[in-house]
Amino acid sequence: MSIAEHQNQAERLLRDAGILPIVTVDSIDQARRLADALLAGGLRSIELTLRTPVALEALAALKKSLPEIVIGAGTVLTEAQIRGSMDAGADFLVTPGTPAALADALAKAPLPVVPGAATPTELLSLMARGFRVCKLFPATAVGGLAMIRGLAAPLSGLKLCPTGGIGEKDAAEYLSQPNVVCIGGSWMVAKEWLAAGNYAKISESAARAVAVVKARAA
Repeated sequence: MSIAEHQNQAERLLRDAGILPIVTVDSIDQARRLADALLAGGLRSIELTLRTPVALEALAALKKSLPEIVIGAGTVLTEAQIRGSMDAGADFLVTPGTPAALADALAKAPLPVVPGAATPTELLSLMARGFRVCKLFPATAVGGLAMIRGLAAPLSGLKLCPTGGIGEKDAAEYLSQPNVVCIGGSWMVAKEWLAAGNYAKISESAARAVAVVKARAA
């Protein structure tokens, strides 16, 4: 499958998600309970970051026990993590930033990829390699909505998934931008809720996020 076809898949996956919860887990049990809570609220796609030692094992466990969840492996930084994510069953890959060597490896990966960038130059470099669905990170730190609106005309073929600093209050405005296909955020999986085991709060927040996505489609 060509990179263009994989990018079409990436756009469909992100558009179907609308809002992508960014999840970091410390145990497989926590991953399962968290996934169950998000599913209960109606969110069926997640980005599981590779920031903890258990991340790949948790990804594989979730794909086995909850095959209906679409899981993107996030914070992919190396070719080894690309291979590990694929072996664990990741549905797509996400990077926070994409230096040239990593971009070349991602372009050859046999699954959808959402490479990260923070500047127009970085985005242009990714587009030159065939990527047209990219993560803007850290979104609010690099200009937020003003940056996204500014990119719309000169990079008209680009679709963005802004992540970083976005919350429940401004989610709808980000999603309303024509060049935004999805937004990523961790507000519905707040650390204090996880620490307290308050998964009901996570389900409630996930349900509110789903309402925002549905409002966009209306």
